[in-house]
Amino acid sequence: MATDYDAPRVRDGEEEKNDTIVELDAARSRTTTSLLEDDTEPTDGLTLPGADLSDVQFEVRVIPKQKDEFTCMSCFLVSHVSQETKPGTSLCRDCA
Repeated sequence: MATDYDAPRVRDGEEEKNDTIVELDAARSRTTTSLLEDDTEPTDGLTLPGADLSDVQFEVRVIPKQKDEFTCMSCFLVSHVSQETKPGTSLCRDCA
């Protein structure tokens, strides 16, 4: 007996469903609409790209480079001297 792999599979205890494309499309659009409606609630603390932040004040404490740190000449990040490839090269291990 040959097996028809394109035939819909029905598990034990389930009935075969004969949904039309129109019914499936209607059910899909209802699901999509309900998901979009749930997602339209405003969220506090979230800023959108391009938002006007001119009235916001940022305070950042800048710590000067320490004696045991160096600035990589490739990526310009300040790293600990243990990350330097060779003493005096001013290249970090990631950039080497």
